[in-house]
Amino acid sequence: MSKKGKNIDTSVDFAGIKLKVPVLTASGTFGYGDELLDLLDVNQLGGMITKSITPLPRKGNPPERIVETDAGMLNAIGLANIGLDRFIKEKIPVLEKLETNIIVNVAGETIEDYVTVIEKLCEYECIAGFELNVSCPNVKQGGISFGTEPENIKRITEKVKTAAGDKPLIVKLSPNVTNISAIALSAVNAGADALSLVNTFTAMAIDIKTQSPVLANNTGGLSGPAIKPIALYMVNKVYKEVCCKYNIPVMGLGGIRNASDVIEFMLAGASAVAVGCWNFVNPACTIEITEGIEKYCRDNNIEKISKLTGALKES
Repeated sequence: MSKKGKNIDTSVDFAGIKLKVPVLTASGTFGYGDELLDLLDVNQLGGMITKSITPLPRKGNPPERIVETDAGMLNAIGLANIGLDRFIKEKIPVLEKLETNIIVNVAGETIEDYVTVIEKLCEYECIAGFELNVSCPNVKQGGISFGTEPENIKRITEKVKTAAGDKPLIVKLSPNVTNISAIALSAVNAGADALSLVNTFTAMAIDIKTQSPVLANNTGGLSGPAIKPIALYMVNKVYKEVCCKYNIPVMGLGGIRNASDVIEFMLAGASAVAVGCWNFVNPACTIEITEGIEKYCRDNNIEKISKLTGALKES
């Protein structure tokens, strides 16, 4: 709430998940949450989305697997993570003490992998919902292979939603498709409670001294300010063509650095946003962003932040 002047209602209902504010940390950019607790109070945020969890630990891709680019960064981490058992043993006890929404990003090589993780984690009350990672471009199996065809999205979403039960399922969409609205519609028809978009764009960087790709994986996922205008367009497109018709909320992400970026995404149709690579630049950026959104609402006589969603005045 505002410390001075008119109080602003910063709360948002996102597919049944009650967010204090419409700002979360994006998967893969905030670890499992416990690594950054000394740097900011995550309880002030709407929530945090964990690194992808797979049934077994993954080492990921060999280095080099991160490189800075003009107005962004490339990563080819390859879904490296500690695996389901260690996540439950080491991370759940920490997450249970937090007073914010924990959304677990789930990945795998097969549909059964996704189902295994979600069935095991459903019993933990501290987990508010799941984000289905069917859009990672940096793995040979799983990830984006599920997310580029409507039929594949339908099959995996149906299975995983059954496993998730009453916990909301957010399907994270890839921008590396011909028609993102067709993919979104397939996910919604298969039972998705919400959508998040966009994941990274497949891209590459080349070292002219060695005349070789910088990343050992050759290609990686591009994130950061460079992708924001395209991500904004895709959020608006999916919002108008799918989400409005089916009353499904969208979480927007892609190059968000400040409150202005968040407001753009919300006007385009996002009910909430997730901040990604800017956490590496400023781990406390989400707190500053939240304060900036509230100031914008106060300055523009907007009493409820959720009123910004889809309020774009198109010519």
